[in-house]
Amino acid sequence: MFVICGEALMDVFVGSDTVAGVTLDARAGGSPFNTAVGLARLAQPVAFLGAVSRGPLGERLVRTLVAEGVDTSAVQRLDAPTTLGLVGLDANRVPSYSFYGEGCADRLLGPEALDAWPADARAIHIGSFATVVEPVASTLRTLVERARGRTLVAYDPNVRLNVVPDVRPWRDMLEWMLPRANLLKISEEDLQLLLPGHTRATFAADALERGVGLVIVTRGAEGAEAWTRTACATVAATPCELVDTVGAGDTFQAALLTWLAEHGALPPEALRALPAAALEAALDFAARAAAITCSRRGADLPRRNELP
Repeated sequence: MFVICGEALMDVFVGSDTVAGVTLDARAGGSPFNTAVGLARLAQPVAFLGAVSRGPLGERLVRTLVAEGVDTSAVQRLDAPTTLGLVGLDANRVPSYSFYGEGCADRLLGPEALDAWPADARAIHIGSFATVVEPVASTLRTLVERARGRTLVAYDPNVRLNVVPDVRPWRDMLEWMLPRANLLKISEEDLQLLLPGHTRATFAADALERGVGLVIVTRGAEGAEAWTRTACATVAATPCELVDTVGAGDTFQAALLTWLAEHGALPPEALRALPAAALEAALDFAARAAAITCSRRGADLPRRNELP
């Protein structure tokens, strides 16, 4: 089973004008939440570990997880509000976010939540702002230390400077994770935010030297690249009729983890040994999945039967 850890929130899309304001379209979201749903839709057993409000929006988040087939036994319910992420789209259909989350449930995950850790966990994934706001960030670090050496640890920084504007906590978390992550996926945009001036290849070489087994840099419309210590691969982005890119990175990660599970490559030693042809096939599968999400409104991730 995969265990996806971090925030669950509501993405609120700004719609058309009304007489007195604008229409709003709220959808269940959050990067780890999306990744969990994506894995379930790709027929992978998955649990979500995070804190969710007991209020109406939190109830909707939990109902969504249950309806998608995500195990909610590790969800911690709290008497705190649900984070709202206000989403606007630019002319290229790329989203910008404004988060309203101070004191909200997803930031308050405590270490006692780890008592509900699924016994059959094969891999964990962490990322996004839950890794840099307290107390959830400390809880996730404790989780990584417990899982390290026993299960695959996957990490995607997914930087949100509008939540934590100071880049230093994000950079510190990346540095802390390099000796602990088996799989690191990072967007080229985030790489330049955290380590300006580093080339993709230079960063990958450093990460591999620090202990990461597989490094992937996604490049949006330019495709993606992957490195192990013995192989590398590049794929182009899959063409699509672009609606927006909300959830594209989460889809890529869910699909990548699915490919690894389906091909027996989740054990760290198998991950490190992937040849170039396998890396290319994994990237291609993830890129095709991301293109499907980009062709739909919001984080509407694909199902397994959509990906031959």
